[in-house]
Amino acid sequence: MKKMTILIPAYNEEDVLNQLYKRISTVADSIKKYSFEFLFINDGSKDNTIHILQRLRKQDQRVSYVDLSRNFGKEIAMIAGFDYATGDAVIIIDADLQDPPELIPEMIHYWEQGYDDVFAKRRNRAGETWLKKWTASKFYSLLQKLTRIPIQENTGDFRLLDRRCVDALKEMRESQRYTKGMFSWIGYNKKEILFDRDPRAAGESKWNYFKLFDLAIEGLTSFTTTPLRISAFFGFGISFFAFLYMAWVIIKTLIWDEPVMGYPSLMTVILFLGGIQLLSLGIIGEYLGRIFNETKNRPLYYVNIYNDEKVRNSVKNHA
Repeated sequence: MKKMTILIPAYNEEDVLNQLYKRISTVADSIKKYSFEFLFINDGSKDNTIHILQRLRKQDQRVSYVDLSRNFGKEIAMIAGFDYATGDAVIIIDADLQDPPELIPEMIHYWEQGYDDVFAKRRNRAGETWLKKWTASKFYSLLQKLTRIPIQENTGDFRLLDRRCVDALKEMRESQRYTKGMFSWIGYNKKEILFDRDPRAAGESKWNYFKLFDLAIEGLTSFTTTPLRISAFFGFGISFFAFLYMAWVIIKTLIWDEPVMGYPSLMTVILFLGGIQLLSLGIIGEYLGRIFNETKNRPLYYVNIYNDEKVRNSVKNHA
């Protein structure tokens, strides 16, 4: 019997874990020809998430968990899940139940037909503000124009991955990760299914605009060097026009004896060039920062180890 791993990254999700477990259990019970593993990645939660997972583990041996030593972020939590997943296919789903587990049978159906990456595309984004939807649309449009890799728009991490996709992703050990782009980069046979995304079942989103902006920078710097080329083109273009303007000023002064404009024009040019230089240095700095972090070659994550007695006492105290 083949095995399915349902991979759930979780950070401070105590309010929704029991409801999530009931829904994925119902789905798994309805699919008789596969065995299931419910693999939770506790990403350094500060609430009772780990204690709930320990209790669920004692109730159901299909539940397993990896407890990261601190909050490493969702991208690292997913690669940790890939490392520990034992299934023939891995289904990634968020703990907040915005992605319906009831879509899993359809994903498995297409996987059985030979697709390696069955990803869910959102028809709508319930519970999200118009600003978040607009910025997301513009970001994916920009990213698609800057890279040669086909980037999937309006898709999250909710998808089924064949074992060969998982093994390919496990080989990519960079510390600053943009997994959505990696899903596209590895290729293989992909299938899109549409669904309506629900609001969060409980709790609040862990993604604020600062974190989303940081993720957007990761996406731009991970899969394209176009910003560096744009910076070079800016430098070449400004230098070319500056040379023409300098020649024009010299000619006017020598031939027509016109006075050279003074302080206002000088300050305008200095501030403009200074802004372009700082922007270019910032772009270069982003790429240098990635090189600096990758050359450290640090482990991506560390895991807390629990013995049976520690788990037993923890479950008893937080039941």
